[in-house]
Formats: sequence, C-alpha cells, structure tokens
Amino acid sequence: MHSKKLEIKIIFICIVLFFIIFLFAPLITILKNSLNSFIPLLHNKDILIATKNSIEVSAIAAIITTIVAFILAYAVNCTNIFKFLSLVIRVGISVPMLLPTITYGFAIIYSFGKQGFLTKIFGRQLFEIYGFNGLLLGYVIYTIPFAFLLINNSFGYIDKRFMTISNLMGDNFLRSFINNIIRPLIGTFGGALVLTFILSFTDFGIPTSVGGNYTVISTMLYQVMLGAIPDFNSGSAIAVIMLFPSIIGIIFLSYLEKFNFHYDKFTKTVLVKNRFRDISFGAISILTILAIASVFLVMFIAPFAVNYPYNMKFTTKYLIELFSSSQNIDVYINSLFVSIISAVIGVIISYIAALINVRTNSRKIVTKSIDVFSMVTNTVPGMVLGLSYLMFFNNSDLKGTFTIIIACNIIHLFTTPYLMAKNSLSKMNPAFETTGELMGDTWIKTVIRVIIPNSISTIIEMFGYYFINSMVTISAIIFLVSAGTALMTSKIQELQYFQNFNQIFLLSIIIFITNIVIKICCEIANKKNSIKKGEIV
Repeated sequence: MHSKKLEIKIIFICIVLFFIIFLFAPLITILKNSLNSFIPLLHNKDILIATKNSIEVSAIAAIITTIVAFILAYAVNCTNIFKFLSLVIRVGISVPMLLPTITYGFAIIYSFGKQGFLTKIFGRQLFEIYGFNGLLLGYVIYTIPFAFLLINNSFGYIDKRFMTISNLMGDNFLRSFINNIIRPLIGTFGGALVLTFILSFTDFGIPTSVGGNYTVISTMLYQVMLGAIPDFNSGSAIAVIMLFPSIIGIIFLSYLEKFNFHYDKFTKTVLVKNRFRDISFGAISILTILAIASVFLVMFIAPFAVNYPYNMKFTTKYLIELFSSSQNIDVYINSLFVSIISAVIGVIISYIAALINVRTNSRKIVTKSIDVFSMVTNTVPGMVLGLSYLMFFNNSDLKGTFTIIIACNIIHLFTTPYLMAKNSLSKMNPAFETTGELMGDTWIKTVIRVIIPNSISTIIEMFGYYFINSMVTISAIIFLVSAGTALMTSKIQELQYFQNFNQIFLLSIIIFITNIVIKICCEIANKKNSIKKGEIV
C-alpha cells in the first residue's frame, strides 16, 4: 500500500512539473509582459476595430453553425431517414477536421473567386470572398464538425419516449419539439455557441488567406510579432485580449449548468412516421454536406490541371515537382514525426492524469489540480500558447526545436483526450485494483495488466485525436517553427506568399490522406480489439 502511494505521488509530481514548465510558466511570462502595454493598447484604434470585427464575425458564425449542426444532429437522431444517409452525414461532416484551416481559405478563393469552380457553375460570382463573407463561410465550415459532435452526443441522452407520449397527449409539433428536444439541449446549445465562437475568434489559418482588409485579432497578433521588429509587449497584450472570450465562455457555461438534467433511464423508441419531416431534414442535410464538399472539391481538381481554370487538361506535373523537392519530403517527415511523438507522449500524459484522478484514492487537491490543468489548457487559444512559448523559451536551447513544438501540441490538445480517458476509466469495475493487491500485484502492474487492456479502444481514439490535430494545427505552432523544423501547415503558409496554390492544395491533400489512413487504422484496430474482447467473453 505504501509503495502504491509512493508511485502515485512520483507520477503526480512529474505531471505537475510538466504543466508548470510548459503551461503556467509561459503564461505567467506573457501576462507579465502585457502589463505595460495593455492599457495603451485599449486606446489603439486598429486593435479595437480588429477586436470588434473578430467578435462580430465569430458571433454570427457561432449562431449559424449551432443552428445547422442542430438540424444535422436532429436528422440523424429524430427522423426516419435512410441509415446510409445518416452515415453520409456523420462521415461527411467530419471531413473539414482532417484539413488545416489555412487550406479552407484557399479552397474558398478557388471555389468562389472570379474564376472559381463554383463561380463557373453558377455563371457569376455569388459574393465577395475577401473580408467578412469569406471569414464567415470559412468559420462555419471549420466549426460545424465540432458543434455537430457535441449536439449529436447529447441527443444520445434524450429519451425519445417522451416525444411519443407528447404526441399521444395531443401536443402539437411545436410544443412537443420545444419541451422534449430544445429544453433538454439548452446547456448543449450554450456549449456549442461558446466552443464555436472561441474557435472562430482565435483561428489564424482562415483570416490569413481570405481576411483581406477586414482585420481580426489573430492576424493583428501575427503582424505585431512577425513584423520587421517583433513587439513582445504589444503581442502579449493582444494575446491577453484573446483570452477574454474563453474566460467569459467558461463563466457562461457554468451558468448554463443549471439547465442540464438527466433521465433516470433510456428506452429505444420507434419514431412516429412523418414523411414531410423526414424528407425536409434529409434534403437539408444532403444539401449541407454537398455544400461543404463542393468547397473542397476544387482542391482535388486544380493541382491536376495544366493551368486552372484556363487549361483543364490533366497533368501530374505539379505532383512530380512536389515530390522531386527534398525540402517538401523533409517537411512531410517532420510533420509525421511531430504528430506521432505528440500523440504517443500526449496519450501517456493524459491517460496517466485521468488514471490518478479516477482510479486512485488521491486527495481532493490532487484530483482538482488535474481538472484545473485540463480547464486551463482548454481555455488558452493555440496562438496565445505558442506566443507564450516563444517568449518563455526565447533564450533557451529549446528554441526552434521539435521538443518545443511537441510540448506545445501536447498541452494545446490535452483536454479532449484527458476527458476521453477519464470517462472510460470511471466506467470500469472499481474492484480491479483491490483484486490486484490481493493477488500481490503492485498498482503499476495492475494498471498494465488489467486497466490498460480494458481501455485500449479509448487509448486508440486518444492517439487518433492527437495525431490528426497535430497534423492540421497552424495557430499553435506558427511562432515556434524554424527552417529546420518546418511542418506541413507552416509550409502551406510560406507557399501563400509565392501564390503557389497548386503545391498548397497538394500538401493539403497529403495531410488529408494521411489523416484518413490514421482514422481508418484506428477504426480497424478498435474493431479487432472488440472482436478479441468478444472472443474472450
């Protein structure tokens, strides 16, 4: 028993030290640097305009995204649409998550620009792509998968039996809809609004390509920090401004907690037949998925045309050029290396943190500390975290190394894998450790022999999450990459200055294919694990 406490104490100290060095110390540095510049910055007209623009476009994007995500989730969960269509919605909506946000802007340019793919189909340019319109479209596409996953998950906790009872009692559709669908999801709607707003407000990839003259706070921070003379104090102050929406969001979500309630039990209910409802929601869902797919379709066409859109003859010239450059191959290897190591170490740290929180009798201060780490990492935007690393490690040997990029990814993406592990471990038989002790096994031995094999599916999902997001992130690493540690996303941004869209799209396709391969491998591994478990049972 004493050895178990010692093991847990050592592991917890290591986790605390990791978060102190790679989260709290850099954030304290950025807060310290912002003190002298924060008040003067509030009188800077350009900063105020950029902040106002960011709030405006992010708020509208959050409202649109939440409504559309709800419609899609409702179609999947509360209608009798074909199962195949339901699968298409689930798969199609996740496609944008497999691409870096910086690619979205270029896809919008090539789809809706004056010579764009969709402009040619419709016979005219549908809207001005640079500025508010382009940002709004990009943000909605970027955030809709996250909002859908959140709302779709919550639908699993709604007892559809009450919809049938409401119908039998003679309630009209609107009354039944509000009482049995909208009210139970109020907390989730709030969560989706906050999440999508913060993601849009802090994104750097989309504004860098289609922002135009409509300045937003993330591009202001980039300009201040990567200009001819970086202004660390002003950059810190802008970074602090970027933290405010996250803090307000957390307060808002805490308030919405009181609207959450649960059912004592769930029953599988056959939904009432309603052809108008099924056709309407099915049609809207198909159009939404097609609209998202059509924006990215050009990405798979342009780099294989001789001179898009003027000469559409097929060519592999640009693909051969891409792979004939050793620099591009090195950048891809760098991205793979960073994503794999970030995923492996990230899974270990987040899993162990969840293990200490859920599977030990640690004091409340220990479990609360880990939850605080999770909350803070979820609050800090990637761009702010990256900038804090740049400042804190500026004079150290870690500057410009893979180590700093990997550490940033681990911290930046920590919350979701940690919550995945926490949720999985809390559902496991609490007697496993006791049984292990009675058999003479140490706590670590029990974890390795019993706990980990029983949560392997979650570990695979955690790995997939870390890998895919490490491959597509741009905001978290934009201040940290050097010539020797360039990644695919930073290379795409570099190619933007040379207007080399063919290579931009080809690199994006490689990221997309790599992430799909990882996703499929994770699915296969989980299926094999399920079959193995079934055989054991």
